[in-house]
Amino acid sequence: MNKYDTTQFVKDLEKLNVHLSEKQKEQFLTYYEMLVERNQFVNLTAITEYEDVMKKHFVDSISLIKAYDVKKQTTVIDIGTGAGFPGLALKIAYPELKMTLLDSLNKRIQFLDDVIKELQLVNIETIHGRAEDFARPDKLREKFDLCVSRAVANLSTLSEYCLPFVKENGCFISYKSEKVTEEIEAAGKAITLLGGKVEKQIEFILPDSDIYRNLLVIRKVASTPAKYPRKAGLPSKEPL
Repeated sequence: MNKYDTTQFVKDLEKLNVHLSEKQKEQFLTYYEMLVERNQFVNLTAITEYEDVMKKHFVDSISLIKAYDVKKQTTVIDIGTGAGFPGLALKIAYPELKMTLLDSLNKRIQFLDDVIKELQLVNIETIHGRAEDFARPDKLREKFDLCVSRAVANLSTLSEYCLPFVKENGCFISYKSEKVTEEIEAAGKAITLLGGKVEKQIEFILPDSDIYRNLLVIRKVASTPAKYPRKAGLPSKEPL
């Protein structure tokens, strides 16, 4: 792994007050190598250059620390995790997290399983399926302290996918790469309907870059009504 210079990665994380052990650095490098290798056969990411992955995927994922104290034993679900961002990156940086990664594409889940096995991570599970199906009362409804998502969808749709998984007084945090003032206004009714309340919005630039990021924190203040989420497909086709 000596062929990779981790200087910038370490520097970026230090600006977030995150300090990795040598083992954790090695785990991130192994994750990177597996990502690029598998990406030749499965569409995991359009970003493959080493420095870009370290900053735009890994540092970006870990930037959650700006909005939430992830240093405790928190139960987390990552909806639409894709290649494991932010969930798997967060798990490597914060091993005490109890992490669930959910994605609708089985080939991505198989990749994540391989990385988890290679890195010998514990207290992490993967689920192949749709958020609408697993947010049912007999599945994972209101089981998590925190739900995160970097998935590309409007906030109303994402809230219907994510808030049902969150315990009362827990949080749903959406990673966004653009200004979201209008999106928040448009999703206001849906967020309230689903038992959520916008608590804060953290805007920042990724360290040593001009890359704008936004973390939107939605607090779960009431139980989500039983009829949500609606059946598969509806949240995206007909946002609340």
